[in-house]
Amino acid sequence: MKLFRTVLIILFFQLIPNIAFSESTVAFINMQYILDKSLAGQSLKKQLENRHKKNLDYFKKKEDQLKKKEQEVLAKKNILSAEDFQKEISVLRTEVKDYNTDRNEKINSLTKKRLSSMETIIKNLSPILAEYSKENNISIIMDKKNIIIGKTELDITKEILVLLDKKIKKIKLN
Repeated sequence: MKLFRTVLIILFFQLIPNIAFSESTVAFINMQYILDKSLAGQSLKKQLENRHKKNLDYFKKKEDQLKKKEQEVLAKKNILSAEDFQKEISVLRTEVKDYNTDRNEKINSLTKKRLSSMETIIKNLSPILAEYSKENNISIIMDKKNIIIGKTELDITKEILVLLDKKIKKIKLN
């Protein structure tokens, strides 16, 4: 039993240096930079800005119409009977409620489209990262925002950006 323990201890100490000196390569990537500067990301950003601008224009017109209608109803306050005035106020409130619902739906829809498009970019980026890590013998690729400090040589963002731009140029927003 004593001999077994001794052999076990000797083996244990023989294996420790092998474990301590094992090499694992780590790299990091700035995902936000990739999403902002890639051709697909810029295309997506432009489409989202255009859609947002159209929505703002639509909502501005709708708001102006509602304000005009409100002023018309208030101008008729002394002319209309109390009952008719309440009916018109009720109709106006319904229109305002519909406007708010429509606005929230369009905002939520645009947010969902933005998120799904970002997911598409990330899905296309995953195989590129896997292939790059295999070719360059990298064990771990981390997002830069999760790193406090690191060597600049470990940053592979620009190389990955070139590879992603070769793979996808544009993402169509639904």
